[in-house]
Amino acid sequence: MFEVITVIAVVLAIVIAVVLILAATKPAAFSVERAITIAAPAERIFPLINDFHQWGKWSPWENRDPAMKRSFSGAVSGAGAIYGWEGNNNVGSGRMEILEASAPLKILIKLDFFKPFEGHNTAEFTMLPQGGTTYLSWVMRGPSSFISKLMQVFMNLDRMIGKDFEAGLANLKNLTEK
Repeated sequence: MFEVITVIAVVLAIVIAVVLILAATKPAAFSVERAITIAAPAERIFPLINDFHQWGKWSPWENRDPAMKRSFSGAVSGAGAIYGWEGNNNVGSGRMEILEASAPLKILIKLDFFKPFEGHNTAEFTMLPQGGTTYLSWVMRGPSSFISKLMQVFMNLDRMIGKDFEAGLANLKNLTEK
């Protein structure tokens, strides 16, 4: 019996060591990016992103908690606009602040998550006019803490966040191509 327990303990220790080593080899930062081409001018898309009050029309996270509490402060839109939220486990809590808004081409946002996991990232929307269309890129970047690296051993962060970005971009496309 003692031999079986010893074997199980050794195997468990090896598995834990492998997971910790895999986590340690993950990059110190992450980046998730998705893009879409929209048959609308950047001037039609930009206001929907530049004003947090408009995010309810297209953001993939806005409807995940009907009881989510939202707060708006700072500027109405553009640099200095602040949006805070607190909701269930599907949305957690956090805060966004527009740091830079270069109409109609770029919006840079400081993105702070407080729950369920703390994280401090940046999100950037870039709009490149191409004739009668606009190429819209949405990227989120940030540091990867060891806990984040450990989670990435078991889940694909790019796929998880990327599908939400794809949904949000598709919503923006549907809204602005009308």
